[in-house]
Amino acid sequence: MEPTTTTPPEPRSRRGRRPHGKVRRRLAGALALGIGLLSVGALYSVVEPAPQTAVAQAADAATIAKGQDLYNNACITCHGANLQGVQDRGPSLVGVGDAAVYFQVSSGRMPLARQEAQAMRKPPTQTFDPHTQEGADNLAALGAFVQANGGGPQLPAATGEALRGDDPARGGELFRLNCASCHNFTGRGGALSSGKFAPSLDPANEDQIYAAMLTGPQNMPKFSDAQLSPQEKKDIIAYIKSVSDGNNDVGGSGLGGIGPTSEGVIAFVVGLAAIVGFAMWLGAKQ
Repeated sequence: MEPTTTTPPEPRSRRGRRPHGKVRRRLAGALALGIGLLSVGALYSVVEPAPQTAVAQAADAATIAKGQDLYNNACITCHGANLQGVQDRGPSLVGVGDAAVYFQVSSGRMPLARQEAQAMRKPPTQTFDPHTQEGADNLAALGAFVQANGGGPQLPAATGEALRGDDPARGGELFRLNCASCHNFTGRGGALSSGKFAPSLDPANEDQIYAAMLTGPQNMPKFSDAQLSPQEKKDIIAYIKSVSDGNNDVGGSGLGGIGPTSEGVIAFVVGLAAIVGFAMWLGAKQ
């Protein structure tokens, strides 16, 4: 008699349990992801300085709005409502940047006293006097408005003596290569064509010199950072200030700073005049 084997009951099909397991895993993953996102969001809200950014943006908007009011009161007649310029009155300001605004307005060249070949330097108006806090703030606001609407070269963050480089000797070499043909070897200026001239650099402050190199006012060329690096510009400023403060007359008297051979030229002229005078005296005596 053959032994009988009892067949154990079949276990529940695994196929019936897999869908429930997948659903659970998906729900757990979604829950973990949600908790992670909520945690990151909470951490970001704590770390992110959103209020400071909003305040900064609001301050920038207020500065630009103030600059627009100043522009409408002082500049719109000659430069147009959209900075496009007005024929026979003033050029377009699109692309000049806040550097040009600072140079022209802080040096008193703008607004023009009258239409002429050369914009003459004069004391700035009280509204834009850079020596007062109110004037400096107004200058910054006007520049911000022109920059926001037209773009262009911007002034560096450094100001004043911080714009002087630490190598005036190198600055002197660069100045003689790029600037002396118009401004003279010591920045005393010189005549140009059509009633224009390169002005003396003595009254210009560091910010104005840097802005002039960036923007190229009048006949002056523009010097981008590819032509003269920011450090080279600062070295040039250091050289200009070293020869304009009256403490760099190595040969003695500066004699007006008309060049490195000024004393020799004057000695030659005086000596030649003395010789001619002596010769005439001898001839008259005979």
